[in-house]
Amino acid sequence: MTVVEPRLTLERRLLREYPLVIACDEVGRGALAGPVAVGAVAVDAARARRRVPEGLRDSKLVPAARRADVAARAAGWVEASSVGWASAAEVDEIGIIRALGLAALRAVTQLRDHGVVPEEAIVLLDGNHDYITPAGGTGLNVRPVVKADRDCASAAAASVIAKVARDGLMTQLHDEAPDYQWVRNKGYASLEHRAAIRSLGLSAHHRASWAIMDAPTLF
Repeated sequence: MTVVEPRLTLERRLLREYPLVIACDEVGRGALAGPVAVGAVAVDAARARRRVPEGLRDSKLVPAARRADVAARAAGWVEASSVGWASAAEVDEIGIIRALGLAALRAVTQLRDHGVVPEEAIVLLDGNHDYITPAGGTGLNVRPVVKADRDCASAAAASVIAKVARDGLMTQLHDEAPDYQWVRNKGYASLEHRAAIRSLGLSAHHRASWAIMDAPTLF
């Protein structure tokens, strides 16, 4: 399989029209347990002229052993970065799409603490659906881009930063409920995760509204 290296082609073009690009990408959408996380990064024209950090890819393409290092270099490359969260309980209450929008808005709000003015930016959102505006993103200029986490360096940075943050949280939650083996499966469907659910039932961190036993096993 050919690995596509993310570039800054789209970001540089958009930065001719906007002072800032904010890129967002989600992690944990399909998990059975744990929160969803949305990473957000801000890139200005000066950062867009720099070399893309070595090894930066969509988080799914970065080997697990290298993700923390790549995420740290990505965070140092962008102007600002953040991760927003929506809990499993919120996913149950409002649904996964609305929860993703809530997490994204929380991430964007955190960028304000770094001096970023989101209303002045173009917000690149990985995927083909704008889930930010319906969740309350009034005043934000959101542009969904299919495969942005693969093709756009800013979205790849958001992806790997969010992935490392969520994996770290799931590793911490493993200590609360080690039988589910979240340290290995990070809350996704695995044979051992399903076996623990059948034996013990659902924990407070599971998405109880989901048809968990019917979800496909990933590994």
